[in-house]
Amino acid sequence: MEGENIDMDNKQRALLAVEALKKEYPDAICSLEYTDPLQLMIATRLAAQCTDARVNLVTPVLFSHYPDLDSFAAAKVEDVEEDIRSCGLYKTKARDIVAMCRMLKEDFGGVMPDTVEELTKLPGIGRKTANLVVGDVFHKPAVVVDTHCIRLTSRLGFHKLKDAVKIEKILRDALPPEESNDFCHRLVLHGRAVCDARKPNCEICCMRSFCDYAQETIGEKSKKS
Repeated sequence: MEGENIDMDNKQRALLAVEALKKEYPDAICSLEYTDPLQLMIATRLAAQCTDARVNLVTPVLFSHYPDLDSFAAAKVEDVEEDIRSCGLYKTKARDIVAMCRMLKEDFGGVMPDTVEELTKLPGIGRKTANLVVGDVFHKPAVVVDTHCIRLTSRLGFHKLKDAVKIEKILRDALPPEESNDFCHRLVLHGRAVCDARKPNCEICCMRSFCDYAQETIGEKSKKS
């Protein structure tokens, strides 16, 4: 019942959230545009502290200049910098992109690793990017903990943490493995459309009946009215 907090464990909460978001966003797709696993990994690296929309404006030119692993591995860092300058932190990102491609070629024989543990050995690749590649490319259970995921799962009541690694473990334990990757994509869509960082629109949220934050907000409004 809206306006009342509902006691439940994270597995119950996860099942409700999965089903609600499935109905709201049937197409759980990554908002970054790419045509192969390497492009996804590079686009995700570029998306750090940058919008996906901006990345999608930059990558067509970047990928036309460097269409494959060999061309990226042979690239001059300063040339890559010029193509990605508008993404922010472009010097660090360019250095990481060239270094990761060289390591992929030299240490992995040009074959993209399919585990988080191996992917995070690559320069500039953290667990968020690694999980995205594992989930979207290799279709293995993955939990992509980005800012939307942290914010929404905290508001829902899964945790009160900021540590992405701890949050990933909590969600892995709670979510059905086959739903975890799509669930994270849908969180991004919902975070943009409804659960805004500054002013969440709880009144129209598909998860308001079991969201801790929404229930508290609804309760406060009821007291004032």
